[in-house]
Amino acid sequence: MTRRRAVLALSLVSGLGLAAGFAAGRSSAGAQAADLGRFVSAGGTELELLLSESNLGGGEVQIGVITWPPGANSGNHPHGATEVFYVLEGELEHVVDGVSEILGPGDLGFVRPPSEVNHITSPDGGPVRALVIWAPGGEGTRIVGNWERSE
Repeated sequence: MTRRRAVLALSLVSGLGLAAGFAAGRSSAGAQAADLGRFVSAGGTELELLLSESNLGGGEVQIGVITWPPGANSGNHPHGATEVFYVLEGELEHVVDGVSEILGPGDLGFVRPPSEVNHITSPDGGPVRALVIWAPGGEGTRIVGNWERSE
């Protein structure tokens, strides 16, 4: 691992701890905020929104942990914000504008508007967990807009 990548990884993991602290410390009213909490899609993808406008106090960034089940395929889709993934566990095929890259634990992937992205997991592998950061914030809230709240 290069020094630059190690510093970035440490910064991201530290940020996850900070975000988890915000999430754990929120009030019961905050736990019901539309932009925080755990959500699950019809296909079984889970997203826990940890840091968002309601606990950050601004919309400049949003942080969550996403878990794709084995065999997931998000289909090509655009985002209205820069999206950065830091893979925590599993193996993710990250396809940006038709260019595929396999990401494993400790790897980063990103996409910037107006590019299209597709997230694919192997049907033979386990789930894939990643820290996901959107800048500006609000993208995670948009994504889970029609998902079920799971808490």
